[in-house]
Amino acid sequence: MNTVIQEPSAKYLLARDSYRQTDVGLIPQDWSVNEMRQIGSLSKGRGLLKEDIETSGSVPAIPYTALYTDFSEVVDYARIKWFVDDIAGTIVVNEPCVLIASSSNMAANTGKATALPGTLPVAIGREVIIFRTNHSAVFFSYLLSTASYRKRTLVLARGTTIKHLYPATFESYRVAVPPPAEQLAITDALGDVDALIAGLERLIAKKRDIKQATMQQLLTGQTRLPGFSGEWASVQLGDLLDVCHGKNQHAVEVPDGPYPILATGGQIGTASQPLHDLPSVLIGRKGTINKPQYMDKPFWTVDTLFYCDVCQPNSAKFLYYRFLMVDWMQYNEASGVPSLNARTIERIEIECPDPVEQTAIATVLSDMDADLSALEARLAKTRAIKQGMMQELLTGRTRLV
Repeated sequence: MNTVIQEPSAKYLLARDSYRQTDVGLIPQDWSVNEMRQIGSLSKGRGLLKEDIETSGSVPAIPYTALYTDFSEVVDYARIKWFVDDIAGTIVVNEPCVLIASSSNMAANTGKATALPGTLPVAIGREVIIFRTNHSAVFFSYLLSTASYRKRTLVLARGTTIKHLYPATFESYRVAVPPPAEQLAITDALGDVDALIAGLERLIAKKRDIKQATMQQLLTGQTRLPGFSGEWASVQLGDLLDVCHGKNQHAVEVPDGPYPILATGGQIGTASQPLHDLPSVLIGRKGTINKPQYMDKPFWTVDTLFYCDVCQPNSAKFLYYRFLMVDWMQYNEASGVPSLNARTIERIEIECPDPVEQTAIATVLSDMDADLSALEARLAKTRAIKQGMMQELLTGRTRLV
């Protein structure tokens, strides 16, 4: 059964109100500008070191690192994955509030805001600033996440290697404050888009799991496609392909050339001529040796990347999917920078069907990849739409009616 996810409804009209210039930017006349201490209180969490938290327990817990990794602008309680039984060494909140990451060695994480929207008791760890307010906590989490506010926040951070923020940092921090009804309308609108994003993320994760299971079944012969039977042959990869060395690209590298130059991380330039012009599987010779690539157009590869000359009529796309199932690190032949040997690759034994069944399997998996790519493109587009909506709604340039 296909999962249907509804697009958010169009309910946004261009503002016709008058505006005024303030120190936080141009805002509608009926919005105010306040210091955060005027509209709420600021404090800090406590405890929740690594040894304090567990994957199960009586009280959900949010250590500061979870703000970076587990949540967007609003906490999804179902995604809280840490817990404590003893709350004596921490701070427990049971009201809507904004949580702000106070320390990180990465600018993208310092000052990261997320809102607790409900009243479920949650333990809050050290390096988390807690902003309690009678206004909408969710609104202020979105507001503090916009580009202009993030820039202001990072300017206030102190430290070199690790940047720090404190409750006192935000005491005089000035924010634009719409009327309460408009705060709720804005958070409802952005919440609709967040729900769409979450639904797409769940659907993509589900389809990835299905694809992984399908690969395991089809590429090992545990499940056969209709019309195919008979035993698979036990062969070495060298019976199906020749592993070839890439070459230095400097003699062929040109701007805007017709052929991509490939390295272990993907395309790094273009070439005036190809090194190989048939569909191929590629694998790192040095460095990143565990991320196979597939190319069905002519290309050049650098000398740290192997390409494979696939023996016809075998399917290069089938062999690419089969390469994805190999634990390449077990074939690492270096103690420092990981490296592979061409002959070692060619001696790997697999069970392999005839070329017709190879092609049929590759087609099924390619169709699944195409479905995933379309969903990922839709997710990226929806995230971009959300960013645009935040810029419009949280500055008052577009008003909800």
